[in-house]
Amino acid sequence: MPMYEYHCNKCNETFEEIASAEEKVACPSCGSLDTERLLSACACHTGSSAGSGSSSCSSCSSGGCSGCSGGHCSSCGH
Repeated sequence: MPMYEYHCNKCNETFEEIASAEEKVACPSCGSLDTERLLSACACHTGSSAGSGSSSCSSCSSGGCSGCSGGHCSSCGH
C-alpha cells in the first residue's frame, strides 16, 4: 500500500500514513476521522512524451521529498 500525507481538520496536524486510497484515516494526535489526504508535492508529472514523463519539482530538487527516507525516491527520482 502507498504512503499518503494527511491533514487533520480538527487539530490541524499533518501526518503520513500507509493506507488504501478509500480508507478513512484517523489522526494520530487526536483520533479524529475528519482528515483529508493531501496532494503530494513529490508526485510531479508532466504529459511529456520525452523521457519518463516526470518533472523535477521544488521539493524534489532539494534532494528529496517528505516521502523519501534519504535514499532514492521512485516517485521523484532523487
